[in-house]
Amino acid sequence: MLKFLQLTLDFLDPAPAASAPAKPAVQPAPLPEPEPAAPPAEPLAAVLAPATFHHPRANRQATLGGTFVAYEFRRRRRRSIGFVVGAEGLTVSAPNWVPLREVDAAVQEKSGWILAKLQAARQRQDKLESARIEWKDGASFPFLGEPVIVVLDPRRGTGAVLNTDAQALPGVPRLTLHVGLPQDAAPEKIRDVVQAWLMRQARRLFTERLDHFAPLLAVQWRKLALSNAGTRWGTAHSDGTIRLNWRLVHFRLPVIDYVVAHELSHLRVMDHSPRFWDTVATVVPDYAQLRGQLKDEAIPGW
Repeated sequence: MLKFLQLTLDFLDPAPAASAPAKPAVQPAPLPEPEPAAPPAEPLAAVLAPATFHHPRANRQATLGGTFVAYEFRRRRRRSIGFVVGAEGLTVSAPNWVPLREVDAAVQEKSGWILAKLQAARQRQDKLESARIEWKDGASFPFLGEPVIVVLDPRRGTGAVLNTDAQALPGVPRLTLHVGLPQDAAPEKIRDVVQAWLMRQARRLFTERLDHFAPLLAVQWRKLALSNAGTRWGTAHSDGTIRLNWRLVHFRLPVIDYVVAHELSHLRVMDHSPRFWDTVATVVPDYAQLRGQLKDEAIPGW
């Protein structure tokens, strides 16, 4: 037992070695140079950064449900605080007599609605960007809801001509637009020729649909102007001028008819009261469904 205890102690605390002739010490290998310290891990909050929305003319900001929102604030002659969410972001308008603390409280109170609208607007913008056309031979764009393939064909001279292939296989576009440009034409030149062709089609088609719906609504339009607005599809003026966005030609004809009937109806009712919508329904009964398609469908970015 004593021997076992002694061995154990020797193992834990070995005795110094007996004297022996000195031997040259073996030099240990040099330690490797320490590696530079790794940068600190990125904070989780930075990796999972909340979404942000920033209006280009923002002059106030708020945090809504963990989301940073910089919005445009305007003083207007109005009776209450108003909220508008568009492609640029949130705009808040308030009467001059409303203090800022009440504006801030109203923004917080409407936070759920604001965030939902901002997210929907961002998703729509993403869809528009994904639909952006790359202008070259073989490019595709919608015309009256149907895909059209661009064919660069210098033999056509100038301008563009639409061809229809009635024998096209299912799933294969039957419409081709033959553009009188060489294969190495600049994208901007191709875009301009196609846009000019689309605008000619828009004026012809819009005139035809205005002439169709005006008698049904017992109104008279006097002038058609083509618009290039980014967020408005049409406007009507009391003098009979109708302004329509030429990009409407990307949509199916029923959607175009809804916009035409909408603007003509304003020549009878210059607001969006129930009487106005009843007027639209007399010629376009399914206007609510078509209005939804106008909002939801993405058209190409130009």
